[in-house]
Amino acid sequence: MIEKNRALEYYQKYGLKNFIKHSVKKFLCLEQREYQKYRKDTLPSMEMLECQREKIFPYMPKISIVVPLYRTPEKYLCDMIDSVYSQTYQNWELCLSDGSGEDSDIWNIVEKYRGTDKRIKAINSKKQLCIAENTNRAVELCTGDFIAFMDHDDLLSEDALFRCVEYLNGGKVIELIYTDEDKVSDNGKNFFQPHFKSDFNKDLLLSMNYICHLVVVKKEILQKIGGFRKEYDGAQDYDFLLRCIEVTDKIVHIPYVLYHWRVHDNSTAKGVDRKNFATEAGRKALQDYCDRNNIQAKAENTIYSGIYRIRYLLKEKSKVSIIIPNKDHKEDLELCISSIQKKAGYDCYEIIVIENNSEDEETFLYYETLEKENDRVKIIYWEKEFNFSTINNWGTKYADGEYLLFLNNDVEWISEDFLKEMLSTAQRREVGVVGGLLYFPDDTVQHAGVIIGYSGIAGHAFIGQLRGEQGYFSRIVCMQDYSAVTAACLMVRKDVFIEVNGFDENFKVAFNDIDFCLKVRETGRLVVYNPYIYAYHYESKTRGSDEDSINKERFEKEKNILRKKWKKYIINGDPYYNINLTLKRPDFTIRNPHIKKGR
Repeated sequence: MIEKNRALEYYQKYGLKNFIKHSVKKFLCLEQREYQKYRKDTLPSMEMLECQREKIFPYMPKISIVVPLYRTPEKYLCDMIDSVYSQTYQNWELCLSDGSGEDSDIWNIVEKYRGTDKRIKAINSKKQLCIAENTNRAVELCTGDFIAFMDHDDLLSEDALFRCVEYLNGGKVIELIYTDEDKVSDNGKNFFQPHFKSDFNKDLLLSMNYICHLVVVKKEILQKIGGFRKEYDGAQDYDFLLRCIEVTDKIVHIPYVLYHWRVHDNSTAKGVDRKNFATEAGRKALQDYCDRNNIQAKAENTIYSGIYRIRYLLKEKSKVSIIIPNKDHKEDLELCISSIQKKAGYDCYEIIVIENNSEDEETFLYYETLEKENDRVKIIYWEKEFNFSTINNWGTKYADGEYLLFLNNDVEWISEDFLKEMLSTAQRREVGVVGGLLYFPDDTVQHAGVIIGYSGIAGHAFIGQLRGEQGYFSRIVCMQDYSAVTAACLMVRKDVFIEVNGFDENFKVAFNDIDFCLKVRETGRLVVYNPYIYAYHYESKTRGSDEDSINKERFEKEKNILRKKWKKYIINGDPYYNINLTLKRPDFTIRNPHIKKGR
């Protein structure tokens, strides 16, 4: 209450603009304190580090660490090399290429280090090299089984290589590893802005280079794709990753902060918009990826630096059946259908309204008018008790479309050409389900994907955040893969729907969409969240509250069914989230640190 009063006083005294700045600053300070607490509780102890140094793995691969140098400040260079020296896993080599040119003032430092340890290899090209050429020269020195990439001014955590080798000994075939990372201040002492990443997320990678650092790749993969390409300088690492995913799917994410990206005046860590040429190079790399893989699409920059949009072209004119259960609420349904007609941007569709025990006469009068005036619409009548899963399964029997769009009657479309955009995403063969971005009427987020495990079971990501906010590392505004999306707006190919036996009718009201999406994921297909499909959702007006005892009992029953059926997701965690993030809030903040120290 005291905090609320202080906030109100500040707002009244300094105005909205200054209040927002003050609130953001306070939030960032709180976030920084939370991360410092997290680091304190999770960094490996001295005893653990010593145990790591003594560990003998069955498989002890040599890891070549590639670092292109260019007029590197002496402190940064020494700090970088020292962070490699400090590795608890010792079977490494450091491969340095100095592309500074003839007047390089760092070569003497490099030679001094090289003279003290035979694991350090270096080459001086005597001429200035672009970043891709410089990296390739360093790669030429590598003799390791795996190659790690590092910038000349960054730092590795002491256990970075140990963790990678630990995973390589885990029994899975691994050809590419990436880790979580954070940023480190210019003086190398203050660590902040951790990026706790999703497990491999193809659509997120096609939206931005979320992988970034640390990347470790099997040498054969690099040889297969041919190294770095200078025509993509500034985004050469993004181009490299896009070519890697074409030749391997044996990709593992390690959810530990093992890389520290230094922030200083000349670094991209301060913001991608500091180097706009890099953003454009990334777009070109993405377009090249589409062209190489015969993906009919156009890669575009967005209003957000370093964030890209792929506009997929429609492959064919497939019919879409839009299925809308309805009980009364004529105004909601009328608004929903009107917005479909105005915003679809695509004319090959039908609307199937499943009438479910309406009581208001005006609802049935509207049905008559609707069918009379719109030959796309048909009304079918369900006269049994409400069961969302059963009703929608039954409705699909009347659907002529190759694609099904399950839609709540309280959805009003905002985005132009939403149906065209949704269908172009769903037509990709690797995609099973497509969902969109939904807002409450007050322009706060209602749905931007689903996090499995949130609040003990599952819940919507970023709920309550303001329209226009980018969210955690821009995840609200990026197309990406999730474990599930809401059935308030869910598209699926009809043959996929049939393959997984539709909605499980044990879920009468809750969790049917989550269960359905997980079933689709089990077939190997992707569940895609597309933020370029967006609408208002006047949530749950037609099914009453879960507050009464009957609904609470039903809700708990369905929750227990989901928990038992999908136990592995609840226990192991959502692969598109991160074990370091909280399950108590939907905003991707850091969870409470481990009670026990160590990782």
